[in-house]
Amino acid sequence: MAERTARRRGYRKGLGGEMLAEFLGTFVLILLGTGSVAVSVVGLPGSGRQVTDFGPANWLIIAWAWGLAVVFAIHVAGGISGAHINPAVTLGFAVRGDFPWRKVLPYWLAQVVGAFVAAALVYACYRWAIVAADARAGVPRDESLATYSIFATFPAEYFGDSWWGPLLDQIVGTGILLMLVCALIDTRNTAPLSNLHPFLIGLVVVAIGLAFGTNAGYAINPARDFGPRLFTYFEGWGSIALPGTFGWFSGYWWIPVVGPLVGGVLGTAVYDLLIGPVLKARTEPEEGPATEEPRRGPEG
Repeated sequence: MAERTARRRGYRKGLGGEMLAEFLGTFVLILLGTGSVAVSVVGLPGSGRQVTDFGPANWLIIAWAWGLAVVFAIHVAGGISGAHINPAVTLGFAVRGDFPWRKVLPYWLAQVVGAFVAAALVYACYRWAIVAADARAGVPRDESLATYSIFATFPAEYFGDSWWGPLLDQIVGTGILLMLVCALIDTRNTAPLSNLHPFLIGLVVVAIGLAFGTNAGYAINPARDFGPRLFTYFEGWGSIALPGTFGWFSGYWWIPVVGPLVGGVLGTAVYDLLIGPVLKARTEPEEGPATEEPRRGPEG
């Protein structure tokens, strides 16, 4: 009988397989997340199932859907790539030494492509509702901020044309995300048991959406914003998408990219500098010369 020889499974076993996992994980995240925004912005009003204006109930739909989207995206990719599904997570882990730098750009590429494809599929499913909403509003697509908001983010009107307020919001929101992710995966701390990590990380995203979401749409993920933004640019939303200009804001596209990357690094640094040393001191033995215990006599 001929001996069986082990064969490498090509791209599936190496970086290529991890990129596929990041692509599909990010795809699931954006598909469910932007799909919930489509339901709230054009689906419910256009179908006759909602007669009031967009309000708190719609925001709760969006916040909870994004959190659940994170849960299921992590389950899709977690066992293969670690389910970063966010360039800020990839960069933060690389900076803290938990992830090889050579994989950063490939992961980013897979994440952005996954987000782009997911946005395209959401548009294919909701195209009729989007066209009807723009027709009711009497605005052409390249002036429709409402339908654009299904896919990517923009700052609240109270910021005016300030870039610092939205940038700070993205830094803080993503910093909170990464700091809490670090806490939840740290087995030296009170890390959750079994498979609760995805659910609790999803709850972190829900909390960020409820606490910081209205400032700038809580992108907290460069791929989540840039992939769909790129799609909307090609699909006719024009300058609203790139360079990100409409009414009170201009040249906004870079803020949901740079802000989360900075926030991700700061969030991991805060956890590692403030909590990491305390955990190390409490869980690892002190280094130093060993000392012999005094010998006891026969009487004990």
